[in-house]
Amino acid sequence: MTEDSPEPEIEKGIYARNVVISQLHAALGILQEADPERVTTLGGECSVSVAPFSHLAAKYGDDLAVVWLDAHPDCTLPESDYDGYHAMAISHLTGHGDPEVLDALPATIDPSRVALAGLHAWAEDELPNVHNWGLKTFAPQVLNQGADSLLAWFKTTGCSKLAIHLDVDVIDSADVVFGLGMEPQGLTRDAVTKTIAALQSSADVVGLTVAEYVPRQVLALQDLLTSIEFPV
Repeated sequence: MTEDSPEPEIEKGIYARNVVISQLHAALGILQEADPERVTTLGGECSVSVAPFSHLAAKYGDDLAVVWLDAHPDCTLPESDYDGYHAMAISHLTGHGDPEVLDALPATIDPSRVALAGLHAWAEDELPNVHNWGLKTFAPQVLNQGADSLLAWFKTTGCSKLAIHLDVDVIDSADVVFGLGMEPQGLTRDAVTKTIAALQSSADVVGLTVAEYVPRQVLALQDLLTSIEFPV
């Protein structure tokens, strides 16, 4: 956005909705042309998983499950209090939300094949969606002890393919802060690596996203150093 560009507005409950839909179509166009069997996505906020996971859902159908490693459920709707599309990622992937966004998606994923792993922070108006849609949740306290329960859930789906979304804010902010948000009482770094390794040994991982990494400490240090006059 240039200095002369208008500030994006909230439309139909979604901030910068026109930009969101335009970028979604662009991403889906790239995926349609390349038609990959596996997709790795690095960077961006949580909505970056919508296009690739929908592409994989169209390719693999009921044989695809999703594990969403995130402090938050990302289950808000356009009518919710918060208007950020990134918090609606799971909503749209499971067939809920803005009709124009849903019409653009090549496929959605049944909530019975989606697990919210490491969930420990949410808005009051999105938590009912988690329960009403039948999404399975796994608390950090459980996964920090091992991934057995998550692996058992995956087995019940009957799927062989898996897409994993990792929002780095699922990691306990008392351990390390990788993103903008700081959420305490999350997963340890060790639990994250062991959970993903366990999933990779039990499923054919066809999608992997690492989202919301912002090196805030590095940026802050850069700002600090630029204000210091060093002797030469």
